[in-house]
Amino acid sequence: MARKTMPSKGIHHVDLAVADVGASLAFYLDLLGPLGWAEEVRFPTYRGTEEVVYLQDEGSGSMLGLRPADGGAYRYYEVGVEHIAVEVDSREEVEAAHERCLARGAVVHFPPEDDRDVEDYYALFVFDPDGIRIEIFSWRRPES
Repeated sequence: MARKTMPSKGIHHVDLAVADVGASLAFYLDLLGPLGWAEEVRFPTYRGTEEVVYLQDEGSGSMLGLRPADGGAYRYYEVGVEHIAVEVDSREEVEAAHERCLARGAVVHFPPEDDRDVEDYYALFVFDPDGIRIEIFSWRRPES
């Protein structure tokens, strides 16, 4: 008997536990604000011991939550998130995001460049204040 699947509506939100919510909020608003992201809401978490701040993308409705970590440090390429990618419409938007990163002194992992494997895929990789890798990319997909 074939199982009927129901498609999801995509990822609604991702929450990050960060060392300094203020520093992370400033980073993400600087990087993503010009792309249509804004602080949407703040409220106590389910634990009742901290507040979560949500940024929302006005175009897609996707949300990114920032909450204080209990401690520890993020380590790139250990268990956890490898990177988070945000798609934009054009190479110029990728370039502008790169300029904002340079202006704020963010650690750029890879400046904007064409992907070696995917045609017309142009991406920037930068580390947030905790070392979480963020990708800003544009991709002109082949017409079907």
